[in-house]
Amino acid sequence: MQHPARYTITAALPYTNGPIHIGHLAGVYVPADIYARFLRLQNKDVVYICGSDEHGVAISMKARKEGITPQQVIDKYHHIIKKSFEDFGISFDHYSRTSANIHHQTASDFFKKLYEAGKFEEETTEQLFDPEANQFLADRFVIGTCPKCGNEEAYGDQCEKCGSTLSPTDLINPKSTISGATPVLKQTKHWFLPLNEYSDFLKEWILKGHAKDWKTNVLGQVKSWIDDGLKPRAVTRDLDWGIDVPVAGAVGKKLYVWFDAPIGYISATKEWAQLNGKNWEPYWKDQDTKLVHFIGKDNIVFHCIIFPAMLKAEGSYILPDNVPANEFLNLEGQKLSTSKNWAVWLHEYLEDFPGKQDSLRYALTAAAPETKDNDFTWKDFQARNNNELAAIFGNFINRVVVLTHKYYNGLVPTPNAFTTADLAVLEELKAYPDVIASTIERYRFREASQEMMNVARLGNKYLADQEPWKAVKTDPERVKTQLFVALQVASALAVLAEPFLPHAAQKLNDMLQLGQKDWNFLKSDVLLEPGHQINAAAILFEQIDDEQIEKQIEKLAASKVSGAGAAEVAELKPETTFEKFSEMDLRIGTILAAEKMPKAKKLLVLQVDTGLDVRTIVSGIAEHFEPDTIVGKQVMVLANLAPRAIRGVESQGMLLLTSDGEGKLHFMVPENAVHNGSTIS
Repeated sequence: MQHPARYTITAALPYTNGPIHIGHLAGVYVPADIYARFLRLQNKDVVYICGSDEHGVAISMKARKEGITPQQVIDKYHHIIKKSFEDFGISFDHYSRTSANIHHQTASDFFKKLYEAGKFEEETTEQLFDPEANQFLADRFVIGTCPKCGNEEAYGDQCEKCGSTLSPTDLINPKSTISGATPVLKQTKHWFLPLNEYSDFLKEWILKGHAKDWKTNVLGQVKSWIDDGLKPRAVTRDLDWGIDVPVAGAVGKKLYVWFDAPIGYISATKEWAQLNGKNWEPYWKDQDTKLVHFIGKDNIVFHCIIFPAMLKAEGSYILPDNVPANEFLNLEGQKLSTSKNWAVWLHEYLEDFPGKQDSLRYALTAAAPETKDNDFTWKDFQARNNNELAAIFGNFINRVVVLTHKYYNGLVPTPNAFTTADLAVLEELKAYPDVIASTIERYRFREASQEMMNVARLGNKYLADQEPWKAVKTDPERVKTQLFVALQVASALAVLAEPFLPHAAQKLNDMLQLGQKDWNFLKSDVLLEPGHQINAAAILFEQIDDEQIEKQIEKLAASKVSGAGAAEVAELKPETTFEKFSEMDLRIGTILAAEKMPKAKKLLVLQVDTGLDVRTIVSGIAEHFEPDTIVGKQVMVLANLAPRAIRGVESQGMLLLTSDGEGKLHFMVPENAVHNGSTIS
């Protein structure tokens, strides 16, 4: 098989209308990163490209919602997203943004070339117009009933319930999300890419040419679209934010975001090439280059039909060799939702679990939604970290490095005669690089990660079976061979783990003082020569305790914040009665004393004067308030709550607080000081 001269790897451009969450990581960025790191280890010519998608209606909607400009929105989230990727260890060769001048120029030039070559159809059509806001309504500014499934909250471009792709005029009972008005039809001119003219090309290229090597979910979606009959697709929009349509008579028109966004891969490559003194064209125009798009399943149509049709129309670009789209990742059994904040945000994870990037990478890879939707749970994350990374991988490395220092001052021992068990381990070890490489090349990253972990299992089992800490007392010469074999496994792991666990692999590399090694290193008969000096052991994976996990579960359950950080109103609880409400005795009290409960991060033990008595109340507010800052504060107390023992302390009531849009707690207090014991009614 002829290997490509170079690889261009793209990861879907994230919208800059919110931060990155674990669904994005599992579906796109972690698998793409594993692939890029693996290819670099094989000394391939690789450019791994991404950037912020900063145009389109989503940005305008966010700006309108937050009362700021679109530029302020994209600047805010571009920096959050870019820093999160960097801190997490996603190894982009370049991360750009579609607001950059080089992108505006590249997208404009691309459009003009197709326009001048007569590749577009110019049509005047009737589009939905908001008479109150006095503007045309782009897809996401319209909501209505889906004509296919009856969902009453379908958007103008897609029904998120049934997955159907729509046009705003398809909706039943459409409403403007800007003013709430019923839109009217008004004529406007736009340019369309006649996708129907590319049906035969797409059938030949994908359904025949890639039927054996593309994922079935990707082929299925493409076939469904083609079988339904492709129709001309507008590549311009009536918007006030985006790239101007670069032709005469297009005032107020912008390039459709799904025309401009994939061109962002090209402009980002150009920017990377400029910064590194390279020529960008071979990465996009040389037939010896392998182009791979990593995306989620919601982007299949754009990367497998619309963008290829654009590239075909332009004429000078290569087409993607593969589009290994993943399905969706759920969270604790529920669909990830940014609007309901049912998500684990990357920047928050990095704050809550410092130094544990690889723990999340491994858990997401092990639960990767490669062939079907899959589920992430905090308990599974903890188990993967504690029972696999720490107990198997970390335990093996710690044992072999500690014992090498204990018995041989950190020098790799010279082995004696090899037993059948030794030779079996060394022989099995030699097979893993090809197995893992083959699996990665087929985009089966979940399986590949488990094969890598099997190498750690191999080493861990070998040490457990051989028990060198016992053998050293009876046959010290035998121990030299045992540790020599174990160190060969450890050395292989330092390379094999790098695509999956880059931070741990670097730590292990430093421990073993391997220096820069590539995949070819694994072909060596001896990976660590006798007499080689290694460094002292360092902990690769720390245990994650139950309290850390419970905190995350509680954080999800208590969430009242939208994905963008704006406050979201909680759903109304079931109807109650006045009689039930009147049973609650709500009083104003004053905190007289406060102290932290020993060995409990969240709990404060308070002494509260309720006007009736001074009582003890245990409250889970320790992460929000220091004890000495709340003494003397008046608070709202549910005074007739049944007493309850909490960690051995009887709590005789409950404080009532409120949560703001950022999840911080605030006391509900009277505007002016009142007597303790005053009732609330």
